[in-house]
Parts: sequence; C-alpha cells; structure tokens
Amino acid sequence: MNDGSSVTHNSAAYDSTVGIQAETVHNSNVYFVHPDASPQEKYKVGVRFLEDGIPSRARDMISDAIAHGHDNAEVRFHWVLAMLSARAYHDLSTEELQRLHHASGLVRTYAEGEWKDALRVAFELLAMVSTADGETGRVLERLRALSPRQRDAILHHLDLVLTGGLKDSLWAENRERAETARFGNDRVQRVWAYFEPDPIGPRALPPRPSTGAAAQAALPVRAGLFVVVTAVLWILALVADPAAAVIELLVALGAGLTAAHFGRRWWYQEHQLKAKNRESHIPHTGDPASTGDGFTNRVRHSFDHYFSTRVPHGFAPHEWLGRTVHIRNSLVAEIALLYRESRISVDRVNWLIRYLAEDARDRHNKGTLFDHRHQNQTLAVVKALCVVALITLGITTLVLLGTVASGAGASQMLLAILAVVGAVWSGRAAASSWLEARGEEHRLAEESQEYQERLTARQVAYQNWKSFLDTTRPSELEMETWLTCDKTLFVDEALRHYQLTWRDLITHTILMTPTRPYKRGRVKGGPWRYSRYSFRLFLVTQDGVREISTEFDFTDAKRGNEQRSNYRFDALSSVQVTERTHIGYDLELVLTNGPARNIRVKDADTHQLAPDENAQEIAEINLNAAGFIHTFRLLEGIAAEGKGWIERNNPNNLPSFRAAD
Repeated sequence: MNDGSSVTHNSAAYDSTVGIQAETVHNSNVYFVHPDASPQEKYKVGVRFLEDGIPSRARDMISDAIAHGHDNAEVRFHWVLAMLSARAYHDLSTEELQRLHHASGLVRTYAEGEWKDALRVAFELLAMVSTADGETGRVLERLRALSPRQRDAILHHLDLVLTGGLKDSLWAENRERAETARFGNDRVQRVWAYFEPDPIGPRALPPRPSTGAAAQAALPVRAGLFVVVTAVLWILALVADPAAAVIELLVALGAGLTAAHFGRRWWYQEHQLKAKNRESHIPHTGDPASTGDGFTNRVRHSFDHYFSTRVPHGFAPHEWLGRTVHIRNSLVAEIALLYRESRISVDRVNWLIRYLAEDARDRHNKGTLFDHRHQNQTLAVVKALCVVALITLGITTLVLLGTVASGAGASQMLLAILAVVGAVWSGRAAASSWLEARGEEHRLAEESQEYQERLTARQVAYQNWKSFLDTTRPSELEMETWLTCDKTLFVDEALRHYQLTWRDLITHTILMTPTRPYKRGRVKGGPWRYSRYSFRLFLVTQDGVREISTEFDFTDAKRGNEQRSNYRFDALSSVQVTERTHIGYDLELVLTNGPARNIRVKDADTHQLAPDENAQEIAEINLNAAGFIHTFRLLEGIAAEGKGWIERNNPNNLPSFRAAD
C-alpha cells in the first residue's frame, strides 16, 4: 500500500510470499499515431520510441516514414540507431545487414550538417569494430566533437556492437555520465509516482429519493377533517362561554404551533439518527462476513491503514481506530457501494480513502466530527419542549370540553365529545402526514446540499492529487535514462570485480526480470517497468561465461543478494523458453554440472491490455525491453555450437560498414 511517499507498506505471514503489490497502465497518448499521420509525425513518434527504450517499434515507425519519402541525415541517423539498439550483429537478419550496407552508401547524398556528421561517425564506429585499435583515435575525436545528445545516443544504442579497445577508450566517460545522471531529476523522491495508478474520478452518494408523495397526497384530507372537527368544538365552546372560549382557543393554538415546531425537529432528528445507524451497521474486520478478499474487505483494510496513519494529536493509532469504528463502517459502506466495479482496484480509490481519513482527523481537531453528541443534547431539549406543548394542548382541550359542558345540553355535550375524539384522531393522522411530507422535503434539501458539498470537496482533492501525480511522475525518457545508468554501473562493477576490460570480452548481455514483491507500471503502448528487478549479466570471454546476478530496487538503486557463477562453453547444454498465456515467459537454463535454472522473464499481462493494443506486439516490446531476445539468441548459440559459435561471431570476423564519402 502506498501512501503517497516512497514508502510501501505490506505484510506477509511467516514463510509466505508477497506477489504483485500494484500495477497500472497510464492512459497516455505519448505513443499514439493517427492512421492518417504524416511521415514526419511517424518519424517523431519513432524517435520517442527509441529514446524510451522501445527500438523494435522505433524501427517500424522510422522505416515507415522513410518509405513514404521522409528521408534525410537526421532521419537516417535515428534509423541506424534503431536498427542496432539492444542488438548485436548476430541478431540482425541478412536483409537488415543489406539495408545497413545500402544506408552507408547514402550518406554522401545528404546535405552537410551536424546530423550528417553524426551519421558518418556512427558508420565509422561500426567500421572500427573489426579494425585494429590503433586506427580508432581519429574516429573517437570526431565522436567527441559531436553534440552531447548525439554522442550519448550513439554510445547508448550501439552498446552491444561496440567492443574491444574502442569501447575501452569510451568506458570511463560513459561510467562518469552514468554516475552523474543516475539520481538526477530527483529520482528517489519521484519514482514511486510512476507506479501509482491513475486515480479514479470522485463520486459521492446522491440523496435518496423522496418517499413523502403518499403523505403529501393524504395531508389535505386529514388536515381538512381536523379543521372541521376543531371548528365544531370551538363553536360549541364559544356558544357556552365566549370569553373563556377565546382564551382557551389562543392557548390551544399557541400550544399546537409550539408542538408542531419542536415536534417536526424531534421527528426529523430521530429519523436521521436511525438512518445513520443503519448505514454504519456493516460487519467489521473480525466478523465472518468480511474475512474474504473481496472489494469491500480491501476497502476496509485501506481505511484501517490510513486512519491509523492520520491520527489526531494526543491519540494512539489503536485508540483512534476504536473511537472511529462507526465512522469507518459508514465510509466503507459508501465507498464499496460507489466503486464496486469489475477491473477497478482499491489502489485507484486510495486517494479518496486517504482524503476521508485526513478529513476525519481535521474535523476532530475542529470539534465537528462527533456532531451527533451535540445533536443528542439538542434532541433532548426539543423533546422536552414538544412534550410540554402537547401536555398543555391536552389540558387546554379538556378545559375547552369543560367550558362546553358548563353551558350546553346533553346533545351538544355528546357532539363536543365526538368532536374531541375526531380532533385527536384526525390531528394525529394529519400530524403524521405533515411530519413525513415536510421531513422528506427537508431531508432531500439537506442531503442535496451535503451531496454537492461532499462532491465538490472530493473533486478538489482529486484534482490536487492528480495534479501532484502528473507533476511528480517521471517521464518514459527519465525512467529509461535511470535504468540505463543502473545497468552501466552494474556492468562496470562486474568488470572491476573480474578485472576484465572490454578488450577481454567477446560479447555480453544483460537480462532484466521482475523480482517479487514488485509494483509495475507502463504507459499505453510501452513496456512494463518494475519497482524491483533482477539483473543477470553474462560476460562472454575466450575462457567461458561469467554470470552475475543481483536483485535491484529501482526506487533507490540499492542492490542485494548478488550471486556469481562461471562455466565453460560446453557446460551450457540447452536453453529453452516456455510461454504460458496466463502466467508469462520462463527461460530454462540447463548446465551439464548442475540442476536446471528457471528464470521468470516476464509475467502475463493480457488482462492489462487496452482493447486497441495487440497482445503479441506488447509481449515483444516487453521481451525486448528485458533484453530477453538478445540474451536467448546468445545463450542458444553457445548451447548449440559451443566455442564454435563464439569464434564465428568474433568481432574481428564481423562485416564492416563504412560511409561512402
């Protein structure tokens, strides 16, 4: 559970495992291309793919732009980078090698400028791969003369192609740049926001529909009957003793109006308190009804977490939780009712739960949280005044009846008694209808106002949180830059540990896989990025393979659980890949002198795809981002041919690309 900081809260019992804590897909249009987009627009999107670490899509987009006539030195420069990014020569098909040869011959046709210089340097670096080290000085000078953006792009995307002395000459600078940029742009304080799900919009319970229509319809008849019978009684009293009747009528009228005024408040407050008690009557954590892992139970746990961390001054967390149990029950019921939808996780509602916990704390500090206590005290006074008024009304009615008896005959007395009975019955019925009709009218107006106030406050909280996330969340370029720096420094540490230089390496590859427990996120159309990785580096030398693996926390770049192993080429007997649609991709590495090792390359993500996303395309993007395709081809080749594959793919035997002058 994330509370808006870089701290993640989770719990697991002994000998248990926490899996995926959270995952989200940001609905961004960063990779969106309209079907009618121009070649220039497709090229720009292709460059964005390349910068964000998705070279396979970059190749498609830039190639499409070139095919439709958008071709110049800048476009061709990025096309070359896309062709070679995260790939070694043995990853290229024969057709792709021919296209690179063709492109090297086109350099002379482009207009002079910085992009032509950069393109020429890129091809000269490729030509240097199979050239003696002494001839690299001139090319390195031209490389350093390029703009930092062009130079860094070449070194990053041609990483698996540049080897030997050429890379040795550049490695110190590359390492220094990685150390400088590794924690740039406030990485530690911002990475958490990338994995924070996009908050779902604010909602509030609307007021319940009025149920006073029937009471409103019956009120005129009942009130009319009450007026008639009370008029008969008053007329009889007026005939018997006019002076006394007037006084008694005024007293009865005053008592009746007082009873109506306070009675309405009494009736309304009691009904509201009963309604609130019903709303808050929901089983809490210890009840059997909430022991499952349903949406309501997850909402409840989230409320418990945020209420225990948003505690008023002077309260211990357990005291505050005990004091607010009924408030939380009511809020749990509301949130569960509002957001109980398929495919909506509690993580997307946590912003609202956090806001409600903070609102409860702030209201307590202001003394307005437990308003019902004040309401109970007010209700007692209202009830007392209403009862006194009703007693006064009853006594006045009896006195009025006595006035009738003092000056009337038996027939008038019988009529007066019937009038009193009719007044009591019709008055009670009319009062009941009036209280229900007016109470519902008042309730609807009050709840409508509260609904608007709650919704407005939640909209403000939502906009504040969303704006904060949008400002804090790193871009794809920042995430890719930080990850590249981490890989660079990991490789550098491995080279230092084994006392190797790039001259000693035939090739290398690094496989990045998720490590549980993790959170993951991606933008629509992009690769999954993880809060925790496992880096697995393979360094291939003439003597064999050195493998170094470590667990890596992307938030603070801390590593742990490092393991190292060395084996000869003939010790790697087989490499197999297993694809399980609902689980993910597994890589099985079998050595002749040890048990098979299963490496989870990526988890399944079909359920996280948008309707307009292609599952196969996204899977390929994720596998490329993990370094899987290059790693698999390398290990597969070694397992199949042993040292023969290494000799065949030696840099000195690779094709040369030299730009035509």
